[in-house]
Amino acid sequence: MAINLDDRSVVTELDPDGMLKLVEDFPDQCRRALEIALATSIKPLERRPNTVFVTGMGGSAAGGDFIRSIFDDEAAIPLVVNRDYGLPSYVGVGDIVFCTSYSGNTEETLSAYETAKKNGARVIAVTSGGKLKELAEADGFNVYTVPGGQPPRTALGYMLIPVIVACQKLKLIREQDILGAIQMLEVAREELTVEAVANPAKKLAERLHGTVPIIYGLGTWQGLIANRWRAQINENAKMLCFFNTYPELNHNEILGWHDAANQGVTKFAGVVLEDGNETEKMKVRASVTEKLIGRICEFDHVQARGDTLLKRMLTLAYFGDFVSIYLARLNGVDPETIDAINKLKEALSKVD
Repeated sequence: MAINLDDRSVVTELDPDGMLKLVEDFPDQCRRALEIALATSIKPLERRPNTVFVTGMGGSAAGGDFIRSIFDDEAAIPLVVNRDYGLPSYVGVGDIVFCTSYSGNTEETLSAYETAKKNGARVIAVTSGGKLKELAEADGFNVYTVPGGQPPRTALGYMLIPVIVACQKLKLIREQDILGAIQMLEVAREELTVEAVANPAKKLAERLHGTVPIIYGLGTWQGLIANRWRAQINENAKMLCFFNTYPELNHNEILGWHDAANQGVTKFAGVVLEDGNETEKMKVRASVTEKLIGRICEFDHVQARGDTLLKRMLTLAYFGDFVSIYLARLNGVDPETIDAINKLKEALSKVD
């Protein structure tokens, strides 16, 4: 039986915890996060750091990829996103480590916190509470405290905006048009919640339903957003989904499609995430690649919007959030539940 994504009661009947509402709330969350970040004081730099790190896991680390792209675009020093228990051996005095854990109890992030502290790095914590807040405050580090109580993957605004504002205050990056980005998200929210006939997110979810989605980013930052799409589809829609990035995929994965039709997958479906200002070479890469594998995987294109990198990244990511929620309903699953992750955490809690 066809599922009517235009009937809100149908979309939310398997969504008792209100994941759709949390996605719709994202622009407002970003406003709240901005208010919190601007109201939180931060100690000035004594000297410019060697490197900035963002360490976190899952949804709590997602904001790191966005700020990394901003640093790549304009900063004088690198930003590294770390997703592990430890930190690189070169982290130490003169470095800044943003420890981002929405719950404040992520074991990998707490371990990285201890390493950063031991090595003499300056720590800035972004969290809703938990052990991270307790430790950081006791050790005299700056803490951005955000509201808790929702799944980390829906808290991107809370985990990203304070890091951007902190980096602005520390003069590591230019002032970003955060309010302008929020306004664009508000426009996007209206467009992505209307009826399917005029709703590209609903249409794309219907095309991806029953397939193995392949998300390609047409460039480096677009690839980072493709990874966000992959994670949201994994967690919300409970689907295997894969991502890669141009031009790297043209040096390996393009050959993996050669015999893909014989690997037992009923149907692949691709999505290319675009900036809209790609070079001619990048456009040709995408065009030729799609022609070469078109008999196995057809592609849709989703283009970012906005006159700044932050606007383009957030609008493109927001589109994917809606796609993942609509896919969850088409798949007949609760988008909030993360049973496999919880079972893994339970098993790990018994290991010293």
